[in-house]
Amino acid sequence: MKKRKIAEAAIPTSSMADIAFLLLLFFLVATVIDVDTGIGLVLPEYVENQENVEVPKDRMAAVLINANDDVLIDGKVVTLFQIKDNIEPRLISKIDLPTNKKLIVSVKTDRQTRYNAYIQALDQIKQAYNEVWDQYSNQNFGRPFKKLTEEQQGIVKEKIPYIISIAEPESVKK
Repeated sequence: MKKRKIAEAAIPTSSMADIAFLLLLFFLVATVIDVDTGIGLVLPEYVENQENVEVPKDRMAAVLINANDDVLIDGKVVTLFQIKDNIEPRLISKIDLPTNKKLIVSVKTDRQTRYNAYIQALDQIKQAYNEVWDQYSNQNFGRPFKKLTEEQQGIVKEKIPYIISIAEPESVKK
């Protein structure tokens, strides 16, 4: 009499590859990939035969950022987070003036300025505009800027236009 071999228990693996590929496909399709969209800046249209116009210094807020990320506003050294506090009162002081007398914020950087410092400076300037828009909206319409109708927002933006000039980077000394 021969001894019978006992059959070993085995898990069938023939369809394992199919299941792995289906899971892989599911996760590829279901995963959302975060894409950086960059900075939302609207560039002006190209104009031929452009004439240079001298702008009075009282209309300009010159924001300079050097290679050490030091910020100068009209020659006065400030930190990145003081930009908003320096720009905001100047915006408020120009509210009742005609459009051609409004404040122009000029941002200029050094070629070695860190990109992060540049973005933070632009964010501070945008915050200054947003806070002035909110103050004006609350005073004149009783609501914050974001809760106004499009027509009312247009009125606010006409009174306080968003004018930022971004200049070519160059060597800026401390």
